[in-house]
Amino acid sequence: MCGRYSISKNIEEIVENFKIEVLKDFSAQLFNAAPMMKLPVITNTDPKKLQLFSWGLIPSWSKDPTIGNKMINARGETIFEKPSFRSCIRNKRCLVPADSFYEWKKTEEKKQPFRIKLKKRGLFSLAGIWDEWKDVDGKIKSTFSIITTSPNNLMSEIHDRMPVILQKDDEEKWLLANDVNEISSLITSYPAIEMEACPISLMVNSPRNNSAEIHTPLN
Repeated sequence: MCGRYSISKNIEEIVENFKIEVLKDFSAQLFNAAPMMKLPVITNTDPKKLQLFSWGLIPSWSKDPTIGNKMINARGETIFEKPSFRSCIRNKRCLVPADSFYEWKKTEEKKQPFRIKLKKRGLFSLAGIWDEWKDVDGKIKSTFSIITTSPNNLMSEIHDRMPVILQKDDEEKWLLANDVNEISSLITSYPAIEMEACPISLMVNSPRNNSAEIHTPLN
């Protein structure tokens, strides 16, 4: 799964990288983005703007908004079949900007957190889907989920899943594709040779910790 990531670049870098407008109320550097937080996404219906959606998909038809707690990820292998995701993957896709993500490797003593990032791309996009849910008062809540897939050789040493990372040239395709086969072709493991992972401190375990110190590699 993918349960934590970072988007710690400054807002000017994000705007330049994605060629977008940005909401005035977003400027924070997030070293420890966690489920249920409002986080930046770029949607297929408004691809020139950065918007803030809650991490944890609530399908538009759901009667219980707490379902979002269990839907931070969507498995790429079954995403076209699951009722919660099949409409979104066809019609409501998004980019989730990030500069690294975290995963925990089980050891005999503990679960050791790792920071995983790309060697040559400071910013990249995780493939996501989104939806809008309306409460009894008519208030709309926008939410998203990150798509996961089988791990590459690097990630398989740490965990049995990894988020779908899009190649730079595939970001526009992800947002604009209409063909199911084209969408499916983008749900794949990123090349291990272009990634690196390093162990970090247990600070990342608490979402309340949000500082650059989280990125410090262990000696």
